[in-house]
Amino acid sequence: MFMGEYAHNIDKKGRMIIPAKFRDELGEKVIITRGLDGCLNVYTQQQWEIIYEQLLKLPATKKDVRLYVRKMTSKAAECEIDGQGRVLLPSSLIKLADLVKECMVIGAGNHVEIWSKERWEQFDEDGEEVFEDIAENLTEFLL
Repeated sequence: MFMGEYAHNIDKKGRMIIPAKFRDELGEKVIITRGLDGCLNVYTQQQWEIIYEQLLKLPATKKDVRLYVRKMTSKAAECEIDGQGRVLLPSSLIKLADLVKECMVIGAGNHVEIWSKERWEQFDEDGEEVFEDIAENLTEFLL
């Protein structure tokens, strides 16, 4: 399980350090693709295979499904974590997530997310305002 949040910078070449706590579980190669809410999702190869199999089960006759599958797979990239714990992010994904310098790498349960620091702080702040209401609505599912 991935949890916690870590501040890291992205360098001019598009490299970012993956927190040591995440590297062992992620392995040497990861799949990075667009996430929801303006972040990037980082998956283990095994987790990506599960997601891909689920994508294939969606009804391809529906236009929304085709768009979603295309957006998920066209932006997906297999990336290696180097000996210094860095991953080279594709420029298209850097642009998509508006990553400039300061970034946040967060654990999101079964995957890792990469956010621009500014976007994450706004998302986190907005979430604080509604967290307890959401928790109350989900209580029946969590207990």
